[in-house]
Amino acid sequence: MQRSRGFKSRSRKKLTKRVRPGRSNPITRRIQQFENGDMVHIIIDPSIQKGQPHSRFHGKTAKVVDKKGKAYILALKDGNKAKELIVTPEHLKLQE
Repeated sequence: MQRSRGFKSRSRKKLTKRVRPGRSNPITRRIQQFENGDMVHIIIDPSIQKGQPHSRFHGKTAKVVDKKGKAYILALKDGNKAKELIVTPEHLKLQE
């Protein structure tokens, strides 16, 4: 049988969350707002699967282009190719 090469394959270490006391999913991450032109860091929260970008974009910085429902459309360069991602705000952090 051929092994699976799905969306979350080879991400055991990358998509794990450290155990810590307290609340693991603060509501403030979900309700944060971004403006067009803001630069954001893509930091995947593995406990929330909805609106999660591919793991290859974890740790990248992108520019907010538009909003689509609750999610944001991000523009970034992947090598020489321009790409657009649709990501929910739980997986984003504003660049300071």
